[in-house]
Order: sequence, then C-alpha cells, then structure tokens
Amino acid sequence: MTPRTRLLDPAVGRAMSALSATAKKGLGDPALAELVVIRASQLNHCAFCLDMHLAIAHEYGVSEKQLDLLAAWEEAGDVFDERERAALALTEAVTVLTDGFVPDEVYERAAKHFDAAELAHLTGLVVAINNWNRVMVGRRIPPGGYTP
Repeated sequence: MTPRTRLLDPAVGRAMSALSATAKKGLGDPALAELVVIRASQLNHCAFCLDMHLAIAHEYGVSEKQLDLLAAWEEAGDVFDERERAALALTEAVTVLTDGFVPDEVYERAAKHFDAAELAHLTGLVVAINNWNRVMVGRRIPPGGYTP
C-alpha cells in the first residue's frame, strides 16, 4: 500500500475544521452534536472519528447507555428523546442518501424540534463529519491518534 501521509492541504483542513466548529456551536447542544457525529461515523465505518468522538462524548456527559445503543437508536425505547431521534434520523438520511434526497417526512420531523438556524447547523454538522469520515477512511487513518 502506498503511504498516505498528508491528509489535506492545510487551508482545506482549516476550512473543514471551521465548518465543524461553527456547526457544533450553532447547534448549541454539544452532547447531541457528538451523538450526531458518532452515528454518521458508524454509518461510514470511520474508526478514527469514532474513537475521537466517543472520547469527546464522554467529556460532555453522554451516557454509556446512549453510546451503547446508538447504532440501534430506533429500537432503543426511551433512551433517546424525540429531539435526539429527529436529529439522528436526519443524520442518517443526509449521510446515506439512498434515494438521492432526504425524505420530506424526515426533514419535517427535524423541523418540529429545531428552529431554522439550528436545523441549518445540524445539517452543516452532518455534512462536516461526512467530509471528515471520507478523508480519514480514504486515507486509512487508524484510531488512536486523538488525545483530549
């Protein structure tokens, strides 16, 4: 395998980091933001991002039960509230795009729980983590490089 040492042009990395930080800040709920980025990273099989964001989620007090059941959030009963469920449904729809678009019912469900600015930041956060996942998976960056 060819070494994949340089992840990104530094200016691109700064821009991606700025997008991530702005989206998280605008969402206003750091614990929910971590659930969102972890779920997208699960779907994208990004071990580096999972390792990193699981550590951050612990810092923000996300429960072990939520982290343990995140991959099966739809079947997890009351472990996730309706706002979290709406965010996770939108995360999956934007990440997977199986039908080439986000279904109206998924977007409308999220819009019931997030105002327009929060919804824009939530969508931006999903876009940002999908970008990072593709960089890290594409470069085969293993977990373990993040230190809080």
